Amino acid sequence: MRGSSVSFPPTALPRPPRRLMPVVLLAALAGACSSGPAPATYDLSAPTSRIRGAAGVQVLVNEPAALQTLSTQQILVKDASGSVSFIGGGQWADNLPRLIQTRLINTFENASQLRGVSRPSSGAVADVQLISELRSFEIATPSNEGVVEISMKIVSDQSGRIVNGRIFRARTPVASVDAANAARALDEALSAVMLDIVRWVSGSSLPRRDEPGDISSQSPVKEQAPT
Repeated sequence: MRGSSVSFPPTALPRPPRRLMPVVLLAALAGACSSGPAPATYDLSAPTSRIRGAAGVQVLVNEPAALQTLSTQQILVKDASGSVSFIGGGQWADNLPRLIQTRLINTFENASQLRGVSRPSSGAVADVQLISELRSFEIATPSNEGVVEISMKIVSDQSGRIVNGRIFRARTPVASVDAANAARALDEALSAVMLDIVRWVSGSSLPRRDEPGDISSQSPVKEQAPT
């Protein structure tokens, strides 16, 4: 009896769907890009200078309003045409408006004689609030300057009335447009602006909230003539 053999066709290995191949390639490229060095992180400083005036006033400092391009940790560059780009290799230590709010509070604490300075989330009862807008915080080219501009309003916390308002500006030369030099120039310009803000607020005539139980806020009692 002759033996018989049965042959089977070779089993084909499954091939990955063609539509998945670009996804795998993009993932590999993303992994290669993320392996680069992490950007350096730069903080902003709070200057110290003794400034007299407005003793005994409680102030709340709000986070500055800002456009989306400024509500970031990236260091901004703007050319003469208004075109915006960002400096690679560096970033701010926090979201920029929140970082400026913190350093402005620190500057008031370092420099002024105000009774108390805090942020609205603290729950503190204030005499006035500072409402601001971050209008510029960038390296301007081709002049190569750090430019800081903040619009500030003093608002009565009790009545909501705007007591005073002013725009503060400062420019500082930058040696070269890289992360370290840009951060240094913008920190210097912001320090000048924050000290100007503290001087302005401390020298302003600020309304005060009447405190419960404060004898000075009560109507004087008229003395009756003896009968």
